[in-house]
Amino acid sequence: MAHVTGLSSEVAPNIFVIPVPIPYPFKYVNCYLLKPGPGVSGGPVLVDCALETSEAKRVLEAALHEHGLGLSDLEHLVVTHHHPDHYGLAGLIEVQGPTVWMLDVELERGHIFWTQPEQMTKISLRLFQQHGIGEKYLAGLEEEMAATRKRVHPALRPKTFTEGQRLTLAGMHFQVVWTPGHADGHAMLLRESDGVLLAGDNILERISPNIGLWAYSFSNPLQHYFESLKKTATLGATVALPGHYRPIKDIAGRVAELEAHHLERLEALLQLLNHQPQTCWQLSLGLFPGNLSLTQRRFAWSETLAHLEYLVALGRARRFELDGVIHYSR
Repeated sequence: MAHVTGLSSEVAPNIFVIPVPIPYPFKYVNCYLLKPGPGVSGGPVLVDCALETSEAKRVLEAALHEHGLGLSDLEHLVVTHHHPDHYGLAGLIEVQGPTVWMLDVELERGHIFWTQPEQMTKISLRLFQQHGIGEKYLAGLEEEMAATRKRVHPALRPKTFTEGQRLTLAGMHFQVVWTPGHADGHAMLLRESDGVLLAGDNILERISPNIGLWAYSFSNPLQHYFESLKKTATLGATVALPGHYRPIKDIAGRVAELEAHHLERLEALLQLLNHQPQTCWQLSLGLFPGNLSLTQRRFAWSETLAHLEYLVALGRARRFELDGVIHYSR
């Protein structure tokens, strides 16, 4: 079905995927070019952009060039969520002329991570410390956050859409679907004509997206994610075009797998919990064993925290403070 043009391929009528390299285990982020059909009003639209690296910018511009386009020819850039691999180039693209759009919730809750760096770093380090991360790791985490910020250029004048809003992009009609969990303001776009779902990182083919609790995020992201998965399964979408890896045709089946994965993770965490108080950091080492990089260890900690707080909300785990550090037990 796919019409390959070189650096992009047509994955649905008038929707082209552009895999852009990123220096993460995913290796690529899927950016989607929406092209208006013949005689259709409205300019081309890009959904998501990669981390700001010279290679990513080169590949993205080369892919657009194959369609006879430059960044200045885009009418809009729509961002599914604020994470760096989906948002890094937004500010550089904005100055070329396109309007940058995101969900209103993401502007309030995610975008600020990039526009208020000192405050976000301060509250993030405080949360790490409260949950048992030692000085050795804290210094590395601060350096890592600073390095990532250098690869993200936030938009200066982003505009917002809302849950359930109908958008016309490149002459196509989409419904906005708010799916918090992976990010508070994560948004998907459902094409009304054929059920094609631009899914961002809400569901992925090979792995579970990180569901982490951060200093600036909702207090129970896993609960939000379970609700978002149920919403996704009942949309009536025909295919999901995700932020990484390949399209997903059996959406309900993949949702069931992701739900089962997190239920298994919760049971594994309950097995680690006992009447001996443990910090989230200690529990994350048991839940995600092995020699992980600093970045991977940070995500493992945040995912463990999200699962712990879900159990606390259910009354299946206890949270309390000992010597200024938060601990958990059964």
